[in-house]
Amino acid sequence: MSGDDVRRIRAGRRTVEVRRPGKVLFSGDGDAKEYTKGDLADYHRAVAPFMLPHLRGRPLMLERRPDGIDGPSFMQKNTPEHYPDWITRFEVPKEGGTVCHTVCEDSATLLYLTDQACLTLHRWLSRTGGIDRPDRMVFDLDPAGDDFEQVREAAGLLGEVLDELRLPSAPMTTGSRGLHVVVPLNGRHDFDDVREFARDVAELLVASHPGRLTTAARKKDRGDRLYLDIQRNAYAQTAVVPFTVRPLPGAPVATPLTWDQLADPGLTARRWSIEDAVEQARTNPWSGVMNRARSLGPARRRLDALRG
Repeated sequence: MSGDDVRRIRAGRRTVEVRRPGKVLFSGDGDAKEYTKGDLADYHRAVAPFMLPHLRGRPLMLERRPDGIDGPSFMQKNTPEHYPDWITRFEVPKEGGTVCHTVCEDSATLLYLTDQACLTLHRWLSRTGGIDRPDRMVFDLDPAGDDFEQVREAAGLLGEVLDELRLPSAPMTTGSRGLHVVVPLNGRHDFDDVREFARDVAELLVASHPGRLTTAARKKDRGDRLYLDIQRNAYAQTAVVPFTVRPLPGAPVATPLTWDQLADPGLTARRWSIEDAVEQARTNPWSGVMNRARSLGPARRRLDALRG
C-alpha cells in the first residue's frame, strides 16, 4: 500500500493510520452527497469530545461495512485478536463461553474503528463497573412508515408522562426513521426492573392512545400505529450511540436535541449528517440532563398511582 493510501492522524498520545481514506463508504444517491473513509475519520475526530462521554466504559457492538453502505454488513461483538493491545476490552459471560467486547475510551480507538469501517456503534446501557445494572433507560419510537410527525407527537406524549413521573429525559434522532428518548438512571436497578418499568410506561401511553400507539412486537399487529419499543432495556441489548453515523445515503447521524427543537415541524430523523452534527453537538443539547440520574423507586410509586 502506497503512502498516498494511508493517512496518519494524531489522536492524543497516539498516531492512528487510516488506510485508503479515499474509499467511498457512503455512495451518492439523488441529493445525497458521497462520503469517503477520510470524511468519516474527519467527522469522528471533530465529534470525539462530544461522543466519547457516551462511549466510555460501555461494551460495544460494531456495525461494519468494509465495502461501504452498498456492500455486505456484519455485526461484530468479539474484539479481533489483531486489534492493538492499547484498545480496551471487556469480557462478558455468555452461555457456553464469553464475549470480549471492544470499549471505546479515547479518540484513538474511535479512529482505529473508523479504519476498520465501523460505521455505526451500538452501546450497552450499562457500564463495565456495573454490567448488570443499566444507567440509561431507552424508549425507541418506531413509526409505521416515514411519518415523522407521528414520531414527534408520540415523543411529546412520552415526555409529558416522564415529566409527571419527575424523570429527566432527552430526545435523540436515530438517523434512520425514528427517535430515542433517553432517561438517565443511577444504576441501582437491574435490567429486569428497568425493562418492566419502561413497559408499564409504554402500556400506560397505549391505553390512553390505543389508535395511535402500540407495544405489539410483531409488525403485522401494529397497523399504522407507532411502535413504542422498550426491548433495548434488556441485558446484553444495545442502542445506537449518540453522534454515531447510520449506514444510509447522506451519512445521517443519530443526534441529541432539545425538547424545544423537537417542536420544529421541519425536523426529521435524518435532520443531521456528518456535515453539520458537530455544530449541533457544540450547542450541548443535553446540558444538565445526563448528570441528573434518578432512582426508579419514587417514579414507580407515581407510575402505579397513574395506572390506578
